[in-house]
Order: sequence, then structure tokens, then C-alpha cells
Amino acid sequence: MIEVIGVRFKKAGKIYYFDPGGESISLDSYVIVETIRGIEFGKVVITNKHVDEEDVVLPLKKVIRLATDKDKLTVLENQVQSQKALEACTEKIKQHDLDMNLVEVEYTFDRNKIIFYFTADGRVDFRNLVKDLAAMFKTRIELRQIGVRDEAKMLGGIGPCGRMLCCSTFLGDFEPVSIKMAKDQNLSLNPAKISGLCGRLMCCLKYENDDYETAKRELPDIGEKMETPFGSGKVVGLNILERLIQIEIPDKERVIEYTLDELIDEGILAQATE
Repeated sequence: MIEVIGVRFKKAGKIYYFDPGGESISLDSYVIVETIRGIEFGKVVITNKHVDEEDVVLPLKKVIRLATDKDKLTVLENQVQSQKALEACTEKIKQHDLDMNLVEVEYTFDRNKIIFYFTADGRVDFRNLVKDLAAMFKTRIELRQIGVRDEAKMLGGIGPCGRMLCCSTFLGDFEPVSIKMAKDQNLSLNPAKISGLCGRLMCCLKYENDDYETAKRELPDIGEKMETPFGSGKVVGLNILERLIQIEIPDKERVIEYTLDELIDEGILAQATE
């Protein structure tokens, strides 16, 4: 077992583990740590805990120190400079007539690097742009192409549900979402109704998917034949969330609704035939 703390560098960003160096660090504290990008300022979202060594990437970097008020002012100044860099880079992109959309600009805490995040439909030759930016800012420049989901996460917005986007408020990582999930949940397959602001399938399709998959294994299929106390029938409707099954009895010209528990208790489900 190894002692770690969890640190985030962005709101709803991925959590990274660091070695607290034997110090007890409280939740929501700010720390200065070393990352592959350099010295960074982050927020503690997981306090001291012990995890198995195979659950972390070794060797762990140690926390350099708790952040000071001066460090917090540095972060605010970096944000101001990032906005200026974004405006300057946008002008340079227009001058070079590049087919790319600048999304966000970020200074590392120690200002040793500026990262420019952009989207583009294909590959972009930005070598001359990098030269101009390096000459302008006198520091290391990185241009990083991101996807439309990452763009939505950075910019934020309001989803079709009327709430702030999940990706920009609490989702640390994107999980795979497939059209099969929409089919299993009996949703309209109209892209406009199951797509988020990013144009991709909505992340929330994943939330209830496990429950739907469990229900599909437990419930009979539409069209499945069954023997009931009222005669032979077939399944004509399902309410997956409430585990309700509608069975049509042709001889009685009626549709009977059962719960899953009632089907099992009366032995009807066990008598299901293909």
C-alpha cells in the first residue's frame, strides 16, 4: 500500500495522484506539484488515503508544498495573460489564413510554456504560426489539437436538459457512448434529440445503461409467447424502468399487465417459449 492524495488542475478535470510526503493535507487545499508539463498549481480533491501500488503509476511525484496567497495571485495573473495570448494568437491565425479554431490558451504555473488548444477538421501546418508565437512570447509554445467533446468541456454551456454540461461540471473522463445505448432505452434515433452541444451522442446515455442492460436480461422479449392463467399470449409491451410487461391474450381480446415479480411468482416467466 502507498499513501496518496488526489489533485485536480481544472474543474471537472482528471484526478492525478501525488505523494503527500507524510504530510496530512486537507480537502480543498491548494498545492504546488511537479508534473510532466512542469510546476503546476492544483486543488486537493482526495485527502490522504492508502491505495495498492498497482493502482497508481509509479514513481509518484511528491507534493512540493502547500500553495501560498502569492501563488494564487500568480494563477490569476496567468489567467489574464492567457486571455491576452488567446487574442494575439487569434489575430495570427487570421494573418496566416489557417483553417483552425482556437479554443483556449493556458500558461503553466511557472510560465515556462504556453499551450494553445484548437480544433480543426484535418491536419494543419502551423509551423510558421509557432515561430511567430515563440518570437512574441519568448517562451516554449505548444499547439494541441483537441476533439469537439474536449472543446465543449472547456467552453461549457447548457445542455438540452436545461442544466450545465456534465463534461464541464463533474465528468473527469469521457466514457464511450454508442447508438446501441439509445436503442436499448427506446429513445428516438433522431440525431438532434440524442446529441449534445458537441454534436456527439450525449454522455448521459451512459448513466442508466447498466440498469437497462440488467432489465433486458431479466425481462422477456417483445413477441415472446407465454402461458398465463387467462390463456396463451404474447408480450406486446415493456416498461423497462418499472419492470412492467404487457401480455396480449388473443382469445380473450385483452391485454394484461404484469410486474416482473408477478411473472416469476406465478411461474409464467419460467414457462416462456421461443
